[in-house]
Amino acid sequence: QVQLVESGGGLVQAGGSMRLSCAASGRTDSSTTMSWFRQVPGKERTFVAASWRGGSNTYYEDSVKGRFTISRDKAKNTVYLQMNSLKPEDTAVYYCAADSRLILSTLRNAGQYDYWGQGTQVTVSA
Repeated sequence: QVQLVESGGGLVQAGGSMRLSCAASGRTDSSTTMSWFRQVPGKERTFVAASWRGGSNTYYEDSVKGRFTISRDKAKNTVYLQMNSLKPEDTAVYYCAADSRLILSTLRNAGQYDYWGQGTQVTVSA
């Protein structure tokens, strides 16, 4: 079992920055991928960024490349999402997810993740 707790959401103006944190506890190791997804009302949960298997590589959704950075502190078992140059269309509930059995081709598929945090709201005002 893995428990994930997100923090850091809130309200920010367009062009601003925000950092989300996701603290993991339980059975995580070097095979664990930790990712961020986001969801707006009435739409599916979509991939944002991933720290692949202990942080060996990172992956991003195209619309956040160059603006968002995912990083991982192994000592704290925490993954971060630094979001810069925020846009109103980034407004969503952001979820942290983890799984130790992913294959690379399914990285962006929310249905492949076993563990999820409770979500944190990010609102970007115009």
